[in-house]
Amino acid sequence: MTLKKKPLETRAFFIPPYPLKGEIFAHSVRCNKVPFRGFRGRGFRGLSYFCRMNLILFDDPAIRPDLLPFTFTRPVAQVRVGILTIEEKWAKRLNANPSFLTESYLQKKYPCNASDDNLLINGALCPDDELIKVITGLKKDEHLIQGDVVLASRQRSASLDTIREGKTIEYGSSITLIDKSWKIFLKNAEQIKVDFKFITAGRKSHGIADKHTVVYGEENIFVEEGVSVKAAIINAESGPIYLGKKSTVQEGAIIRGSFALCEGAHINMGAKMRGDTTVGPYSKVGGEVSLSVIFGYSNKSHDGFLGCSVIGEWCNLGADTNTSNLKNNYDTVKIWNHTQDTFLDTGLQFCGLMMGDHSKCSINTMFNTGTVIDVSCNVFGDGFPRNYIPSFSWGGSSGLTTFKLEKALEVAQRVLERRNMPLSEIDVEIMKTIFEMSAAKRNQQ
Repeated sequence: MTLKKKPLETRAFFIPPYPLKGEIFAHSVRCNKVPFRGFRGRGFRGLSYFCRMNLILFDDPAIRPDLLPFTFTRPVAQVRVGILTIEEKWAKRLNANPSFLTESYLQKKYPCNASDDNLLINGALCPDDELIKVITGLKKDEHLIQGDVVLASRQRSASLDTIREGKTIEYGSSITLIDKSWKIFLKNAEQIKVDFKFITAGRKSHGIADKHTVVYGEENIFVEEGVSVKAAIINAESGPIYLGKKSTVQEGAIIRGSFALCEGAHINMGAKMRGDTTVGPYSKVGGEVSLSVIFGYSNKSHDGFLGCSVIGEWCNLGADTNTSNLKNNYDTVKIWNHTQDTFLDTGLQFCGLMMGDHSKCSINTMFNTGTVIDVSCNVFGDGFPRNYIPSFSWGGSSGLTTFKLEKALEVAQRVLERRNMPLSEIDVEIMKTIFEMSAAKRNQQ
């Protein structure tokens, strides 16, 4: 893996437009950073920090496998939980441009830019104010841990091999670590609240002008520029509701907080959003959705239930697709573990569907409790498909064959072209690598 070195002194630093005083000044000196009140016009004016170290978000090798199938196609920090991805949370809080230390086949798309003073942060770790103060206060060759988990490390190299060399500091406060795939939906309500507070601090909502829309808890609703809402019911009494730039809520939709509708996303006519749900950028969602996260650019446009689930990017759920998130005997749910090649107990009573990027299912598909669908699968047919379907599979309950790589790439290209986006050569190489890696699993089906 080749790392691009960027001397620290060549990078631009932000100089605050006001004098630093008192404890804020003292803290900025101790932590080698300056406080920053956000970029005007970019929508983030809450108190954040400017980190003078080179920020790298690393994939913890003990965590990444437990976030598959989503980390087949992205670094851990690109996982969306709450309103923002984990990478966006750190970038906006530290006013930094992070790079990534990830799997070698992903590194070309997500490069790692090293300097002689690197701040490595665990890509599964969500920031909070106390944690940021401690992490940005690390000195060179100091490492912050909690138990066996490395949270952050300040070091001269950009390597996990040296991440425990030097002084180790144990962090005693609670953290939010997204170290299991099902934690993406389980922690979503909490992270919506955290992101909402940060994003909206000191800003004024554009509001909802439509006289036929009924609003409850208006003080907990934030509307970005260009949002369209018509004849909907929006209830933020139980949690905040964020409507992102140029998003759309169509007639008859019912939304309960906590809820996040990201930029350019649509809630279709008559949809029921039951709360603690995130609809990622440019996704289109209808039917009934509860406690679920849709990363972005995916469609669940029609009726059908999606609950306690996570859907990657470029997915499509056919009309009347339904997921079970509760077993008839009310027992805890087991889901497929890619490391141990078996089903492991989540300890959760509610757990639905985990669907990786570029996967699709036909109309009237029924997914059983705790189903895992990997990357670029095409699922169809009657009955319940298997609870685990490996990448590039084609079929359903009656059997699975291989979804040929060239055909899968043709579909992916068509899907991206509909959004005026290219399927890059780098993306093709990533898909080829996943196809090859998953061959043994397909042969076992």
